[in-house]
Amino acid sequence: MRIVVAPDKFKGSLEASDVAAALEAGIRSADPSAEVLRLPVADGGEGTLEAALGAGFTARPVTVTGPVGQPVDAAFALRDRTAVVEMALASGLAALPVDEHGEPVLDAGGATSRGTGELVRAALDAGAEHVVLGVGGSACTDGGAGLLQALGARLLDAAGDELGRGGAALAELDRVDLTRLDPRLGRTEFVLAADVDHPLLGERGAAAVFGPQKGADPGQVRVLDAALTVFRDRLADALGESALQAAEAPGAGAAGGVGYAALAVLGARRRPGVEVVLEFVGLAEQLAGADLVVTGEGSLDEQSLGGKTPLGVLDTARDVDVPAVAVCGRTTLEPRVLREAGFLRTYALTELEPDPRTCMREAARLLESVGAQLAHDLPALLDAAHPR
Repeated sequence: MRIVVAPDKFKGSLEASDVAAALEAGIRSADPSAEVLRLPVADGGEGTLEAALGAGFTARPVTVTGPVGQPVDAAFALRDRTAVVEMALASGLAALPVDEHGEPVLDAGGATSRGTGELVRAALDAGAEHVVLGVGGSACTDGGAGLLQALGARLLDAAGDELGRGGAALAELDRVDLTRLDPRLGRTEFVLAADVDHPLLGERGAAAVFGPQKGADPGQVRVLDAALTVFRDRLADALGESALQAAEAPGAGAAGGVGYAALAVLGARRRPGVEVVLEFVGLAEQLAGADLVVTGEGSLDEQSLGGKTPLGVLDTARDVDVPAVAVCGRTTLEPRVLREAGFLRTYALTELEPDPRTCMREAARLLESVGAQLAHDLPALLDAAHPR
């Protein structure tokens, strides 16, 4: 029996690799003869680097500028000439300093994406010619200004001085000088791995929709949206009409507008994050000859069915005629909805332990139990998938 275990992380509880390991341990405890392949995956945001490492990429550690200017330890992944850059590691909420209660100290107006640009530059130094930029979980709303500064762009005020960090500073932008932009960028193919389809500006833009998650109150949202408008206009002075068009493109508002810089200046091609990750981990190839694939994430809900990791795995499995089951911490969906989506069965940790806090704290133990139950159920599941 060959089972591919391809989960996303259980956010706040376990990384995807830990979820896969716990499920494998449970399956093997019930069926020592089972062949289990662990393949942790992600949707292009947090966990993307881990998925790349599980697929044979090599980690390249780099110390970069954190979201509020402090150094942070990050990394990119490299395989041949392809690099995977996870923005959250350099410029994400998790990279912010924390207060005495362990909560991140948010800085909606001052946080920068510079560290992500430094990761890209390090990837170019390592010989990358194809860069997957996984965005999500960002702490900044600077339109990718910091990313561009790290790659050689100069953002100048009326006195000719370089702007400080953060989206709010863009209100003082007078001129964008791209003459010193790293020339290797023109020879590099960029993929923006982003599920977000928001434009840069307005009611559905980076500041209005995502700014509050980064600590922006309504007044700061207005300030940031106006500052991003200035950035768009000054970038249009440097690049022409294409910069105006890029601001309206789906995905421009991703990661506080980093999507905009990637589309307008790096010439990136936007693709759904989970599609990109499943491609570089080679899920379709790994499913060849498999009897079952197990996927899942911490919370299986309506958003999951909108294109998150479990549905991406399910779609790939359906294409190669491999049945799929889902495992989650909890689900808000009715069993009928999940069956209609295509899952043979869904296992939720809350079925074993109704207290959510206990589920999160003891997720590994509970997942082992689910793995054992799954192995026990497997003959009936396969009969249901392939009725005689």
